[in-house]
Amino acid sequence: MPIAPFSAQQRRVLPTVLIPAFMSLLAVSIVNVTLPSIRDSLHADTSDLQWVVTGYALVFGVVLVAAGRAGDVWGRGRLFVAGLALFGTGALLSGLSPDMLVLNLARVLMGLGSGVLSPQVSGIIQQYFQGELRGRAFGLFGGVVGVSVAVGPVLGGALVAMFGPEWGWRSSFLVNVPIAAIAIVAARRFLPTTAWEPVAPDDPSSTTGSLPVVTAAAADADRREGGRHRGRADFDPIGMLLLAAATLAVMLPFMEWALGAWVWIVLAVGIVLVAVWVWWELRYRSRGGTPMVDMELFRTRSFANGSLLIALYFFGYTSVWLLVAQYMQIGLGHPALAAGLIGLPSAIAGAITAPIAGRYVVRVGRVMVLWGLGIGVLGLAASAAIVLAHDSTGLSEWWLLLTLGLLGIGQGLVVSPNQTLTLADVPLAYAGSAGGIIQTGQRIGTSIGIAVITGIAFSLAATNGWGPALAVGFAAIIIVLILAAAVAVADLVAQRRAGR
Repeated sequence: MPIAPFSAQQRRVLPTVLIPAFMSLLAVSIVNVTLPSIRDSLHADTSDLQWVVTGYALVFGVVLVAAGRAGDVWGRGRLFVAGLALFGTGALLSGLSPDMLVLNLARVLMGLGSGVLSPQVSGIIQQYFQGELRGRAFGLFGGVVGVSVAVGPVLGGALVAMFGPEWGWRSSFLVNVPIAAIAIVAARRFLPTTAWEPVAPDDPSSTTGSLPVVTAAAADADRREGGRHRGRADFDPIGMLLLAAATLAVMLPFMEWALGAWVWIVLAVGIVLVAVWVWWELRYRSRGGTPMVDMELFRTRSFANGSLLIALYFFGYTSVWLLVAQYMQIGLGHPALAAGLIGLPSAIAGAITAPIAGRYVVRVGRVMVLWGLGIGVLGLAASAAIVLAHDSTGLSEWWLLLTLGLLGIGQGLVVSPNQTLTLADVPLAYAGSAGGIIQTGQRIGTSIGIAVITGIAFSLAATNGWGPALAVGFAAIIIVLILAAAVAVADLVAQRRAGR
């Protein structure tokens, strides 16, 4: 059965939200290759450079859920434009920074803007695309993610080569300013009027007709909330502050572990704050309020399993390219551009696979995600074998172009299809905050995974070299992906028992 084409409105909405999403994701990957130039230009030390990366990531992760809920309550278009304005301002200040203090503060502003606009992208897709068209839209979103990861290091290296060390790193930030400005104008012109308004809990667009993208139970929950709160915005500011503080406390120790043993006390505080936040949200709902995150969402099997699965996936997967870069540059002595180019086939494969997967994910279901995890495990195992063979027999390391390409195929079958399936049964009124939860899980998984897996690899590299270190690091990632696959299998079993 052929899939219906996008409507004219949908064809306007998609590029309007996906191009800024590409921009915000590019800001994560592009900075990695410009750090040496920043160090020389602003006379930065290691701690200063670390905050260029972690300051952005921390603020981005902290505000995601609150920003998603704000979009649900006050209008996703408003928050989308606000995020673009913050991001563009931060990019301008970053590119013109006279010293590291200004640069790091500007990067925090960029992270805030990215954290505000990102959940609006998934919320707007959820709002204006249904059924298999929603899968296609999220598939294109997944392609954008893959391209941004690949293009970032290559573009950063190219800008430094074109404009020199001083203006090369500055242009990597300044290039975002006109994009953000144009995106604000495009959003005002092309986003539908309803994108600027609060989402009505009983909005008929929260159902999808013949396809079970939003269940009847979810629609009933929407109507109950609409009857209780129609006509007033309920943002739950205490819940927002509690979750922001908890997310910060959980992420910080893994991103700043070098500060000393005391930083792990912050992790314990974060776990306590998570418990307090859950208690508050339950209490807030029992008193008749609309919590920032309705804990009933976690009773939805597809949402709970999908959120856990993708957090595990990011726990493992995001360390891959950091380990590969260290192996190529430190282990084998290749320049930064070569270290960036070796990941290009993987990104291209992901960018091609993700839209194709999006066309069929509603029909195939979580089996597609399971296949993607399996292909990823195969690519990691084959890559580790090539690295070990290089050390023992001299096999060319450039065979990694092929095996790492399997990771891109696997990613295309995992990330955006999983998001489509995870949000399938979420009420539209909570689409923004639910998308924020998914992305927050990804950010926490990323911060913990990078600390744990790279810690193992760096320790081994100091004594055995980067070949064995990369192989062991990939083995650790394989274990994590197998755990994610176990979650997918459990979800499939539960789905079949439920007769779906």
